[in-house]
Amino acid sequence: MTAAVLALLGSVLWGAADYVGGVLSRTRTAIQVVAVSQLVALVVIWLVVLATGAAIDSGAVVWGLLAGLAGGTALMCFYAALAAGTMGVVAPISALGLVVPVLAGLLAGERPSVVQLAGIAIAVAGVVLASGPELSGGASPRPLLLAAAAGLGFGLTLLFIARSADTLPTLGMMRVASVGLLTVVLLILWRTTGATVRLTARELPALAFVGLADLGANGLYALAATSGLLSVVAVLASLYPAVTVLLAWRFGRERLARIQVVGVAAALIGVVLLAAG
Repeated sequence: MTAAVLALLGSVLWGAADYVGGVLSRTRTAIQVVAVSQLVALVVIWLVVLATGAAIDSGAVVWGLLAGLAGGTALMCFYAALAAGTMGVVAPISALGLVVPVLAGLLAGERPSVVQLAGIAIAVAGVVLASGPELSGGASPRPLLLAAAAGLGFGLTLLFIARSADTLPTLGMMRVASVGLLTVVLLILWRTTGATVRLTARELPALAFVGLADLGANGLYALAATSGLLSVVAVLASLYPAVTVLLAWRFGRERLARIQVVGVAAALIGVVLLAAG
């Protein structure tokens, strides 16, 4: 299976996880959804690591912990930005985080073809447009800064995952870091506000899906990054906003703005160019 296909499959899983997670966040706080879903992923990935006897080297520990801390921080910044701003402002800015691994790949000496470079530019524009940017109206500095921090965190997460060649241990350490960070935040919230995690048995399958889909997407992206150009696979794996809006349109009966339709179309054109190159 080619790196491009693996990255695209990862994007589909990330988009599905974001959609289901967004639906769950309508009745539960986002931090609860993220924490519980990541805990499920933590248990599953370490069962797999132990069952396969995968060796845990220093590279997997370092890159996994860095990826987990960056990803956990990015999620908290993203949801805090949404709470303080609007999706049409926050999502497009955070989506630009994919530029981080693209630039890292290019600076490392990767040389995509001219067609692929065009595909990268069109796909990046498509991701931003599919996020539903608001082209008018002002926004306070706080959500903008939080969205930028989230984008940087998401981009660094993609970069750190790609740096390790040992996929399973890296993903395991990533969950250790993210769950640890989220646990600290939940404890702080409990001490300061009395907030606790209350879930029903009916919600657990959906939460498990979110965690396992995110875990699977991480794994597919990691495999793609070891066999393809980081500057290309990072873009393909970052098309998940287009997947999320399509799922919301199909299953959530949400109407797509014209600019989102243009964004999805641009993302698909970018995929074709990246694959053709």
